[in-house]
Amino acid sequence: MTGKERVMAICEGRPVDRCGYWTGSPHSDSWPRLYEYFDCNAPEALYRKLGDDIRWIPVGQQALHANGCFAECETEADVDRIFQWPDPGEIDFSPWLEELKKAEGYYRLSGNLSMFFHDNCFRGFGGMQDYFIMMYTHPEVVHAVTRRANDYYLKLNRRFFELAGDSMEAYKISHDFGTQRDVMMSPEMFEEFVFPYLKEQIDLGHKYGYHVLMHCCGAIRKILPRLLELGIDLLHPIQARADGMDAESLVPLKGKVTFVGGIDTQELLVNGSPAEVEREVRRVISVLGPLVISPSHEALLPNVPPENVEAMARAVGAAKGR
Repeated sequence: MTGKERVMAICEGRPVDRCGYWTGSPHSDSWPRLYEYFDCNAPEALYRKLGDDIRWIPVGQQALHANGCFAECETEADVDRIFQWPDPGEIDFSPWLEELKKAEGYYRLSGNLSMFFHDNCFRGFGGMQDYFIMMYTHPEVVHAVTRRANDYYLKLNRRFFELAGDSMEAYKISHDFGTQRDVMMSPEMFEEFVFPYLKEQIDLGHKYGYHVLMHCCGAIRKILPRLLELGIDLLHPIQARADGMDAESLVPLKGKVTFVGGIDTQELLVNGSPAEVEREVRRVISVLGPLVISPSHEALLPNVPPENVEAMARAVGAAKGR
């Protein structure tokens, strides 16, 4: 099976020859050590050696917010007065479209990550605490900023999807809603300030015939059923050491979403032996398979030994599907 065929089959509940595999997108500082160990000099060469089934081609954008620019807003009118929202119609998509064509035969993740939650947490309101406080003190301002940011992302992705057509399989959205122990705010606040806009993103991906992969780090077990109701098709990265995100805790959701990830990057891949990594891969497959095995965060850091990356891929290659 090709990578595309394999992951599509997993998503659709059809038999596969083995589970899927995705190395992720290693941090820039990790590449020299990986190149030396695997005797290659480009990401694609490494992915081919490891048997990756997925290629991620993220679409860039203009800077959306100036840091803290909405922190002093009192009304919706202030939002537009102090910030000139960019026009995604000015973006040249040709580099990403070319990369998608080169990745034919693999399961291709693309589109812009559409990170309005991160924009608001880390830039728009000056910090996470300020963003959350504004939800209580100035909810109309938070809605106005989120509405305009999400409209930007919807317009950007709609234009890109029209050009990409069937040269991609899934729209990758990224919002980290969890900490190590719990979600960042109450489910009720997610319903008010996040989920209506997230639903628009998910619906857009489905409108163009794509799967929707949701990247969401942290302990998000509390809101996972709701994310499934919103329509996500694949869940990434399954932060294995976060509360409630171990493989056994996710068994009730098996068959309702395709899992991508699950191999701990906080402890196991950093300090474990290759044999321990292989055992854990086999265990996760036995509990949640068939799934796409991948690190519990795609940005592998330099502290992950290449031997453990090799062991992770090797264990997948030796494991048969169901």
